[in-house]
Parts: sequence; C-alpha cells; structure tokens
Amino acid sequence: MNNNDLLRRSLAAVWHPCTQMKQHAGDGALPLTPIARGEGPWLIDCDGRRYLDAISSWWVNLFGHCHPAINAALREQLETLEHVLLAGFTHAPAVELAERLSALTGGALGHCFFASDGASATEIALKMSFHSWQNRGRTEKREFVCVAGGYHGETVGALGVTDVAIFRDAYAPLIRAAHVVPSPDARLAQDGESAIDVARRAAAGLEALLAEKHAQIAALIVEPLVQCAAGMAMHDPEYLRLVRALCDRYEVHLICDEIAVGCGRSGTFFAHEQAGIRPDFLCLSKGISGGYLPLSVVLTTDRVYGAFWDDATARGFLHSHSYTGNPLACRAALATLDLFASEETLARNRTLAAQIGAALAPLADHAQVRHLRQRGMIAAFDVVDTAGQPPAGFSRAFHAAALKRGLLLRPIGNTVYVMPPYVIGADECALLGAGIADALAETLRGAAA
Repeated sequence: MNNNDLLRRSLAAVWHPCTQMKQHAGDGALPLTPIARGEGPWLIDCDGRRYLDAISSWWVNLFGHCHPAINAALREQLETLEHVLLAGFTHAPAVELAERLSALTGGALGHCFFASDGASATEIALKMSFHSWQNRGRTEKREFVCVAGGYHGETVGALGVTDVAIFRDAYAPLIRAAHVVPSPDARLAQDGESAIDVARRAAAGLEALLAEKHAQIAALIVEPLVQCAAGMAMHDPEYLRLVRALCDRYEVHLICDEIAVGCGRSGTFFAHEQAGIRPDFLCLSKGISGGYLPLSVVLTTDRVYGAFWDDATARGFLHSHSYTGNPLACRAALATLDLFASEETLARNRTLAAQIGAALAPLADHAQVRHLRQRGMIAAFDVVDTAGQPPAGFSRAFHAAALKRGLLLRPIGNTVYVMPPYVIGADECALLGAGIADALAETLRGAAA
C-alpha cells in the first residue's frame, strides 16, 4: 500500500481524535501522515520517508519504536497468556508489576489498581478518594480541586478536574466542575518574582480555599512539575512541598497525575520525588508500557486501601475494566522497567537532556521566542508575533513546516515543545534543533506575509 491509498482509505473510514476532520480535506488541508513502520526514534511512511518522532507519539514511547527487548518480552508472553479477567483471578505479570511499582515508591504506595488509559486512572483516583471518605463516615467530602490550566483526561469525570477550555466547554452541561486554584506556572512571575515566589503565591491561593472549604473537599489533583496540556507550564518543586503540607493539615487527599510526566520524563522516575514527597494517589499511564499497549495504574496507600476492607461488597471499590491488568500490557511494562535498570536510563537521560538543551539554546536569542525552558527530557518555548501576541494559526502552520523537515512536532497553541524517546542520539538532537529553527523561520515568514 502506498501513501495515497492509505490516506484515502483513512479519511473515508477513520474518525481521528481531537481533530476537526474537515481540516484534512480540500486545498490547504492539514497534513495527515501515513505511517508504515517504526524504528527507534523514527517513523517511516509507506513511501520510505522518515520522521523523527520528537513528541514520542503523544508522550507514550519511551525507548523508541519496535524495541527488540520489549518485542521479545511480548512474543514470550503471547505464548503463555494473552488475557484473563482480574476479578477472582490473578497472574504473574500483574503481580510483578504491582510489586515493582510499589518498590519504586519505597513501599509508601503499596496497592496498585490497573486500568486501560490515563483518563480512567483519573476517574479511579477521584472515585477512590470519594469512596474512601464515605467509608470513613466523612460523607460531606465529595468535592475536588484542580489547578488552573490542568489537564487530566477527557472522560466526563476527568473533565470535571480539567481546566482546558477547548476540551471542557463543549461538554460543560455534563460536568460536575471542581474548584480551580491558581497555577504555579513560572511564566506567571511578576516583576522581581522568582519561580519559587510564584509557587508560594499559588500555594497561598490553595490554602485560602482549603481553609474555607476543606470539610467538603475530598482531594486535590495536580500534574507535578509540568502541566503539559497547559503549554508545558513548569513550576518549582516548592509548590509540591507546600501542597503536601496543606493537604495533610486540612485532611485532603493529594492525587499526583504523572500520566505524562512520570517514568523518567522529568529527570527522576517519578516527578514528585524532586519535591521529596509522596502523594496519596499516583496515576501512571502513557509511557508505563513503553508506548506499546494501553495500560494505566493508580497506586495508593495502606490507609486508603484499609478504608475499603470490609465484609460488605458495597464498601469495596466498585470499578472495573474488561482488560484490567492485561498480561500483555503488564509484560510490556515489566520489560520497560527492565530497560531502566539495564541501561541506566535516568543517568543517560541527563546527558541527553543536556544535548537537547544545547540544541535549542540558540532560540533564546530569537526576538519572537519567550520562556525557553526545560525539565529533564521535556523542553519548550513560546512564540509571539511582532506585537508580542500568539501568532494566528501558528500551531497548524508550524506542524506542517516541521513535517516537511522530517520532524513530528505538534505545538500546543503557540508553545513548541519536544519530548523525544530516550533512544534519541546526539545527531538527532542536532537535527531537531536545526529543524525547529528552520520551521520556525518559515512559519513566521508566512505569518508576516
């Protein structure tokens, strides 16, 4: 099959996510790129053209495409067990994965609930928090708090704690909205403020809410260190330290959504580690299976788990997915964790992060670039027009210009970011930096014209 055949058939039959399908049709159509295979950090189309997957295919692919070790683990698992229900049954991949993830938290989060995707993990954490308070007799605690600009998924429950208008507003009549507190985004610094000052100011806003409403609030949910869909909004770890203390003081659960920022993206395996804290609930997905199969995990404490320990079924946690703890997905996750150990990934990523930073460093002097920033393997910058405003149509135009240069990049509004797989090399980092600079120049020329 060639590119044109695959494009034609896809446009006729496939409804693509987060997409206005009309934009893929007619003159000036948004590119729809056919992919035939993957190889390391590269995606290859039906005609052999290569694209550097600089965003890890929506942040899921940690060790490149078609990694031999993960492939081998899945082949072996296919020969033994492909799936079994996890209600009343169990199997080694689920048990081993739960044990290893718990060990990575030092045993603080010793109970693992499996699901299929990130939004499901959010739903589970919210329901589990609410239900645990109910079981403890705190029936008034049924409200939630989220951070301005936060994103936690697109199911109806997850949208209640998502503060991104394009996802939330279309379905507002269906949503039970949460309280929204100020973001610690370092870009919000006022004159003379540091990132720590912004973090403290945002925490003060949370404290004001909790002081008034804590009796009704079950949990706060936050993306540690980087609010990804908000335009890679980065904050100082001080915010997490203050938030943990406030949640303890006011008896509110802390949910850390590390669906995007976990699994080494931030520089540590878990982002919250950089603040020296542990949450009450930890949500993982995306990279946990190496980008191979849908899988999500919610880890929680003995105290939360104990609230459900009872003779009555109704006091148990009432949530399930048909593919909960799927053996293939769990085996992919175990192979992914093996790679972290065998390849000393976190140490190697420090070198890669420095190479990415060096490749993007010249952009700091660009007249239309603002807030060049980096946290581990995530780097980003914002683009403005000559009047200092976000350029109209920037995301779509930049995406097309980058594809012409063999780069898969999808800006969030006027924010360009990179989140590449951990197998990217020095040559690819240099290619990425040069390609971004060229694509930016072309896009801004078109905007000016």
